[in-house]
Amino acid sequence: MSAEIKLELRGICKSFPGVKALDNVNIALRKGTLHAVVGENGAGKSTLMKIINGLYKRDSGSVLLDGKEVHFSGPMESSDAGIAMIYQELNFFPELSIAENIFMRRQPGKAGLVDWNALYQKTQKILDDNGLPYDPRSKIKELPIAGIQMLEIVKAVAFNAQVMIMDEPTSSISDKEVKILFDAVRRLKEQGISFLFISHKMDEIFQIADDITVIRDGKSIISAPASECTTQSIIAHMVGRPIDNIYPKISMPIGDIVFDAKGLCREGMFKDVSFNVRKGEIVGMAGLIGAGRSEVCRSIYGLDPLDAGEISLGGKMYIPKDVTHAINSKILMITEDRKKEGIIGIRSCRENITLTRHRVDSGLFINLKKEIANATDMSKLLRVRSAGIETPIGALSGGNQQKVLLARLLMLESDLVILDEPTRGIDVGAKLEIYNIMNELAAKGYAILMISSELPELLGMCDRIYVMSQGYLTGCLDRPDFTQEKIMHLATIH
Repeated sequence: MSAEIKLELRGICKSFPGVKALDNVNIALRKGTLHAVVGENGAGKSTLMKIINGLYKRDSGSVLLDGKEVHFSGPMESSDAGIAMIYQELNFFPELSIAENIFMRRQPGKAGLVDWNALYQKTQKILDDNGLPYDPRSKIKELPIAGIQMLEIVKAVAFNAQVMIMDEPTSSISDKEVKILFDAVRRLKEQGISFLFISHKMDEIFQIADDITVIRDGKSIISAPASECTTQSIIAHMVGRPIDNIYPKISMPIGDIVFDAKGLCREGMFKDVSFNVRKGEIVGMAGLIGAGRSEVCRSIYGLDPLDAGEISLGGKMYIPKDVTHAINSKILMITEDRKKEGIIGIRSCRENITLTRHRVDSGLFINLKKEIANATDMSKLLRVRSAGIETPIGALSGGNQQKVLLARLLMLESDLVILDEPTRGIDVGAKLEIYNIMNELAAKGYAILMISSELPELLGMCDRIYVMSQGYLTGCLDRPDFTQEKIMHLATIH
């Protein structure tokens, strides 16, 4: 076991108004290894990473790089020192080329102008050296998310990064793309590059991590070699107690069909999709990324147009028009991209929770006293971690933002609830809370349709699972017939 420490954090503390985000955190990252940092949402992981790369200033404690204490006033200084950060929400310029994105702030030039030939030649060499089959002139928006993540890594290596911080890098990519990413990480570890890796996916952590540190309530609870840890021990340290049943599915009577779709089509997206959801039932939609699951649900919710098909809701014809019409028809949805289509980042938790409630309250004016009371009650019910309901939602962790979106949903009555990747980027403890909420909704008679890329989650929580492949529905499994092998077989039918 290598004893050479590349990056060390000693006694890191950081407070924000009303919240002590970090309290005496210690981590030692060994050279040429990957160190996983895990913890519940709001535990302080992202705050710690932002201190390392200079976005936040620590209140106390030391950051040592190659044994020497460093103080960074911003990400550019940390980058110049060889530290690169790859965020969960990737930062890129979609309308610019691959070459322009890679060499942003470092463009080769002559006579005060960009040397475009040199720019494209240097980019092509970087792409060739790393086996990436892209044209330097292609716009970055034309690449898949996994491709953009690989470019972020490649860019960091090209400019001599020795420490890479990766925040939930696999949250939006397929299993095949995860393998490609991890293969690249293993090659870079052999070259002496070190990684700090934030993830909630335990199976991935044990695939790739050399060491693991658990952070809870802003404190580092344990650091140990991955070989000495188990999934259950890590979860127990994360939440402060053992969790025996990660998927608390409750069997309950299933009622009549609430939602029935026949022959749904959208040109280039999906074709001839037919399925139903019953009262009190949790129905899953499985499939690989790009199978068409989210596209079907977006059309049902009125976000995208349907070209053909019929929908019955509560025995009556339902023709999707727009989101307002869907909500008034008692269809609610949490979309896959909470940042783009869910939260309003500059608004408070209170405003985000009660956003859709205004339409059903009578009178011309918002009852602020009632709104505060409702938002406070919902925030407590879902255990949203924040400095208060007036905190801007953009300041919350991803998992707590998701809880706010669920709180918004629970403010309204519904016949059909659509949850698109409801636990993406969320820790085990928060997942358990969301699963319990799903059970409560089902017990009240709600029909629930859940899209998930995590097969254990579908197997653990659903009564039935529909499977899609390349825009077509390829099968439906009842709970007694559930296996990962059957689902993957249906998900890969061409």
